[in-house]
Amino acid sequence: MQKINLPDKVQYIIQQLSAHNFEAFAVGGCIRDSLLGRTPQDWDITTNADPLQVKQIFPHTFDTGIEHGTVTVVLNHEGFEVTTYRIDGDYEDARHPKQVEFTKDLTEDLRRRDFTINAMAYNDSAGLIDVFGGISDIEQKVIRCVGDADERFDEDALRIMRAVRFSAQLDFSIEPHTLNAVALHAKELYKISAERIRTELTKLLVSAHPERLLTASELGLTKIFLPEFDKMLETAQETPHHIYNVGMHTIHALIYLAKKENSSETMEGCIDEKSRIALRYAALLHDVGKPDAKTFSADKTAHFYHHADIGAPMTVEILRRLKFDNETINTVSHLVKLHDYRYAPEGKKVSMRTVRRAINRIGTDYLELLFQLQEADLNAQNPALLPDKLHQLSEAKMLSKEVLASNQCVSLKDLAVNGSDLIQAGFLPGKMMGEILAALLDHVLEYPEANVRENLIALAAGRFADYQDKTKKPEKI
Repeated sequence: MQKINLPDKVQYIIQQLSAHNFEAFAVGGCIRDSLLGRTPQDWDITTNADPLQVKQIFPHTFDTGIEHGTVTVVLNHEGFEVTTYRIDGDYEDARHPKQVEFTKDLTEDLRRRDFTINAMAYNDSAGLIDVFGGISDIEQKVIRCVGDADERFDEDALRIMRAVRFSAQLDFSIEPHTLNAVALHAKELYKISAERIRTELTKLLVSAHPERLLTASELGLTKIFLPEFDKMLETAQETPHHIYNVGMHTIHALIYLAKKENSSETMEGCIDEKSRIALRYAALLHDVGKPDAKTFSADKTAHFYHHADIGAPMTVEILRRLKFDNETINTVSHLVKLHDYRYAPEGKKVSMRTVRRAINRIGTDYLELLFQLQEADLNAQNPALLPDKLHQLSEAKMLSKEVLASNQCVSLKDLAVNGSDLIQAGFLPGKMMGEILAALLDHVLEYPEANVRENLIALAAGRFADYQDKTKKPEKI
């Protein structure tokens, strides 16, 4: 008998329900992940006890979706969803059933689920319950709908996105009938909220196989939620720097990030999950402006002048459409705008001076993410021209570490003077104060040793005497 190690709290809930003469099983994604050797994110439990009976057995519960049979049982501040076996009625919005009918039959409950790999249940007494061939499909690495695929997608159109997302996360193929049904029902995604689509797209992009976005495009899904990507796939790059069209270049940049993250090689600068998501979206959208920027020179070479400037506001529009938070929108659009930044003029070496100016332009909070984006971007270009480009990027990384480690001034907050200092020294407050500070920062970026309070006040007094208060005696320097 297949053995699954259930967490102690899950075991306790199942045992308590059993002690009161009810059936109870761990069910769904937690069983799938356990069989795949993955760590489940959540443990869901299904039972033939109705919600009120569940609430009577456990002292700490709250109603998660009691009209659909779900109660959350709280054990030591940790919640577990317990849902009564049910049969779903008609779906009114391609997402939610109008009503549900509770049942005492576990098979009927499993029959309403999306894919066979998510329609398995387990407890230690009964073992693994696999009515619809989930084990077989796991062994064959296949995504297959439970029962008729058309019916499953008619019930809940989000399952269309979930099929492709699971394919990316698990590296499974989608079996032919399910695949055909995805294409047939693609237009139903119009009925799904942007937030739901964003969640599935994000899981796909941060998976080990973000190239499955191509499957979404081939099936007509991106036409609904990301038509800009389809346009990128249609945009050739007739330039020596590239060997792929814009869309395929983007896919290869995403693949590079995924492979590096999932290899034994440690990614430089450990980033949190929010930054990881922002980096994947920046890779997805870094060249989104190229189709609109494309021009040709007389020799038929393609050029994409200012594509980053075009792409940054497009990125804002796309991420707002997907209902992203402002922080993510700002981060991704900033990375898109600067992804083509060069750390030295052509033919020149990267220097501490150019790197200080780069850090000032980029911002320390974005520097590591931009380096990772640029590395992925370069590795998705023509490999014949790669060595010099990667060398410049490597030099910029190395020198930036030196600049930051030695606490060199790279922003106004690092400057040895501020507005208050200048006012005390006799300068008039107002709009010009910002220009004076910007000029001092520009000087320090060029000559870091000049970042001394007295020196900067003297420099300002020499250059901006017209903006000093003649009635006030400057402080001694």
